[in-house]
Amino acid sequence: MAPVPFSDIAKPANDLLSKDFYHTASANLEVKSKAPNGVQFTVKGKSDQAGAIAGSIEAKYTDKPTGLTLTQAWTTFNALDTKIELDNTLANGLKAEILTQFLPASKSKGAKLNLHFKQPLFHARAFFDLLKGPSFTGDTVVGHDGFLAGAEVGYDVNGGRITRYSAAVGYSVSEYTAAITATNNLSLFSASYYHRVNPLVEAGAKASWDSKSSGQPSLEIATKYKLDSLTFVKAKINNAGIAALAYNQVLRPGVTLGLGASIDTQKLNEAAHKVGLSFTLEG
Repeated sequence: MAPVPFSDIAKPANDLLSKDFYHTASANLEVKSKAPNGVQFTVKGKSDQAGAIAGSIEAKYTDKPTGLTLTQAWTTFNALDTKIELDNTLANGLKAEILTQFLPASKSKGAKLNLHFKQPLFHARAFFDLLKGPSFTGDTVVGHDGFLAGAEVGYDVNGGRITRYSAAVGYSVSEYTAAITATNNLSLFSASYYHRVNPLVEAGAKASWDSKSSGQPSLEIATKYKLDSLTFVKAKINNAGIAALAYNQVLRPGVTLGLGASIDTQKLNEAAHKVGLSFTLEG
């Protein structure tokens, strides 16, 4: 079995600390449907805390026998995005992606090529920005018996220089995951831990320190509790005293409600708190 990609070495802890907290947007709506010919449609709309509204409409078609997936989207920023994926078509374990973007208003164009290669104990990725730079970012992860080690590097082709580099190590089994990452040219260090205590309870924490900043290390802890098979609650708090709560419930098949709130415990009498609402409809 191939290890996770470099960006996912600390994913269980990062998801617990960031995913399904709905206070980041005052309102969020997502509608998913599937046509008889297999085309999947997704419509998203979001209103941020400042009142700005953003949305997108997306169509996705997958041809499983050939490994071809075509995705096209149109956003409220008037961006036309296209993504073509070929999974295990060119070679066993290789996934190729071509991404293009066109902004009609400014005539701006973008094109990227992504390659993912997975083999037992090995996972490598390469990202090429073909029109801007061009530039290259690549990462590799090796794994054995739950132990993971990976590195990432970015390269400016025109400038002939390395633009970024990162490294990470981790240990992952079904019940818990621990990871240490060094990003931003080995200047931002993070240590994270995730533990599935039992089928109902999950807990995790993350500590970060920026060696280029005079600030103190930051710490964030979170937990998730399943009330039943259709409902869960989440809570987290950081060393700055910002606490967040979330409630998620499947109201009926295809309808999910999310409620969230963020409270600044250091400014209880000020307007520093946030609330959010999310609806997801699937047909």
